[in-house]
Amino acid sequence: VQLQASGGGLVQPGGSLRLSCAASGTIFSINTMGWYRQAPGKQRELVAAMSSGGITNYADSVKGRFTISRDNAKNTVALQMNSLKPEDTAVYYCNLRNWAVPGGYQDHWGQGTQVTVSS
Repeated sequence: VQLQASGGGLVQPGGSLRLSCAASGTIFSINTMGWYRQAPGKQRELVAAMSSGGITNYADSVKGRFTISRDNAKNTVALQMNSLKPEDTAVYYCNLRNWAVPGGYQDHWGQGTQVTVSS
């Protein structure tokens, strides 16, 4: 599986950015695509994810500000980030989780894209 992410950059507080990610390769019918982030000195954390069935999961810190969307036919996922705050500054990673039946999963990661929120 290969994940190609785009977007990110420098934005002022209160601004918006959009991240996009395209997946290719072996993608299971049951999967989750989403975004994680890692700030300096901190652990990688989930930002938002959406299952192939449309179920979403957001970190509390981004609810109401970020929106995740995906196109199952194109194997793409996007993250619209509004009302950005300095604490959103981090490297953002696209993730694809292939869920195996009867159990277990495989995680695949994109290369990471920097988001910096600063005046």
